[in-house]
Amino acid sequence: MGRLKIGIIGGSGLENPEILQDYQEKEVETPFGKPSSKLITGKLFGIDVAIISRHGTKHEIPPTQVNNKANIFALKYEGCKYILATTAVGSLREEIKRGDLVILDQFIDFTRRRDVTFYDKFEFGAIHTPMADPFSEHLRKKLIDACEELKLSNHKTGTVITIEGSRFSTRAESFLFRQWGADVINMSIAPEAILANEAEVEYGVVAMSTDYDCWKEGEENVSWEMIKQTMNNNVENVKKVLLKVIESFSIEEKIKRLKEKIRTIPNFPKQGIMFRDITTLLKDKEGFRELIDMIYEKYKDMQIDAIAGIESRGFALAGMLAGKLGTGLVLIRKPGKLPAETISECYNLEYGVDSVEIHKDAISPGQKILLIDDLIATGGTAEASCKLIEKLQGQVVECCFAIELPELKGREKLSKYPVFSVIKFEGE
Repeated sequence: MGRLKIGIIGGSGLENPEILQDYQEKEVETPFGKPSSKLITGKLFGIDVAIISRHGTKHEIPPTQVNNKANIFALKYEGCKYILATTAVGSLREEIKRGDLVILDQFIDFTRRRDVTFYDKFEFGAIHTPMADPFSEHLRKKLIDACEELKLSNHKTGTVITIEGSRFSTRAESFLFRQWGADVINMSIAPEAILANEAEVEYGVVAMSTDYDCWKEGEENVSWEMIKQTMNNNVENVKKVLLKVIESFSIEEKIKRLKEKIRTIPNFPKQGIMFRDITTLLKDKEGFRELIDMIYEKYKDMQIDAIAGIESRGFALAGMLAGKLGTGLVLIRKPGKLPAETISECYNLEYGVDSVEIHKDAISPGQKILLIDDLIATGGTAEASCKLIEKLQGQVVECCFAIELPELKGREKLSKYPVFSVIKFEGE
């Protein structure tokens, strides 16, 4: 399987050699001419990225003269599966304020002089690319999640109208575009979106509102100086969003690798069950370390007094994590395994009842406890374990599992607690 590569178009601030690992500049030629700039390539969070400055590195290329076909082709040829674009936009809505981020979901193409198709001839039959939803929902969700996590003011949908430029709108045009249903306006996005869809590359945009075009009374009309000032003030936010999205891809790639290391055994312990055997992951030193590191990153800044591990595979995870976090370790065991005085909690199995036990002195009142196990299926064992912790007046801060089987709805049984899982086997 080839390495995931992400293309970035626009002045993102990520071109800095101090940010990128394995930084390189590449001169590129395409069948459609040269792209707007050299390709800047490197790695972020272990993900390969390729960056093009849409208007050139010195912003020397006007919007109408941008070679969008060469830009998209260059990133496609470089092996980019996704393209993330950044852009400055004017707001056509009161609620979209200066500095707000808009995750676009629709465009209106009001350009007249752009080359917006790779198919100048139908040599092998007619090709009409569907464009009902021109922006990747996958990338839009990632961009929205990044904005939310970073607590940045954002709008989860938005229609951009792309005009020819390089002039700004007349007041009459600005009012007309509002009537057409456009939320923001710029000079760049529609041609890129069209060509990315033709090239079958997923494309997503984070747009920064810099002005109110010229429709809003009491506001200064848009100027290039105004756009530059707002962009300079907020470009760091756009950069953080892109980094967060790329980091999320990095995490997904790690999860994919971990998943491949888990053995599936059909019809164990009975017919119809697909048993997910984590022992093959635990014995893999790189995989085990990566799993513990991922869980550690999740909890390193959370106040936790002790990790409670559930017998038996939960012990391996809990022990490693407690050592890395510098917390105490609590063991929750099957009946008859703990030597001192215990309390127990029963839970239902498909056929019958089972129970788990904990030492009475394992947890002090008020201690914050992270519960961990290798797998959550129906959630019965984990729910009983949480009840044990609460009987000792401990506080369950979260329930953490290496593997989750969502179809068995164990998360629902734990609905009163926060639940986190690393790997999900859904419908597999």
